[in-house]
Amino acid sequence: MTQRTNLALVDSDFRRRAAITHALAGTPIHVEPFEDLSELVARWPRDGLVLVHDDGQIVQDAIRTMTEIGQWLPLVAYGADPSTNQVVQAVLNGAIDYLEWPFGLNEVKQALMVAEQSSNSLGTVRLREAMARSRVQRLTKREREVLAGVADGLSNRLIGERLAISPRTVEIHRANMLNKMGANHTSEAIRIAIESSLVG
Repeated sequence: MTQRTNLALVDSDFRRRAAITHALAGTPIHVEPFEDLSELVARWPRDGLVLVHDDGQIVQDAIRTMTEIGQWLPLVAYGADPSTNQVVQAVLNGAIDYLEWPFGLNEVKQALMVAEQSSNSLGTVRLREAMARSRVQRLTKREREVLAGVADGLSNRLIGERLAISPRTVEIHRANMLNKMGANHTSEAIRIAIESSLVG
């Protein structure tokens, strides 16, 4: 690993942040320390890896934030003596790897390799999902219901029957939905709905 890699470190503990920053000083890994997620969001990096101290909630919050802002970076969690359940939960919430604290340069390099491999495949999927979700979040509850009906292949009349509204009202919601999502046609709206996991 010769090229410089950016590592955004999020940890509320000053001593751990300092220890990790010091351990990686003089390596091709540039550490940018942050006290919390809001500090990171204010100065969101263009590339690299997000390394977060697992407090049981931050992985989920970080993934949700990436989804909202439509920017995906691979995320690795770490914790001291983590339980199997803790590691599994972090991975289910979206972490691509988990390190046990204390760790050194070799463990970070390994995590970066995993991140690079996953960002080529998973990263693209995650970014598309994040962008799709941010588009779907612009919709009202009724517009989402219409989108779900469209994705099920229903006509305006059948969507109207399902939602107890007139076909003309469905048509209006459908036009608003396409406009808000920035979709040129119905099939694009359906693709966005699928990518956002609104429909399976």
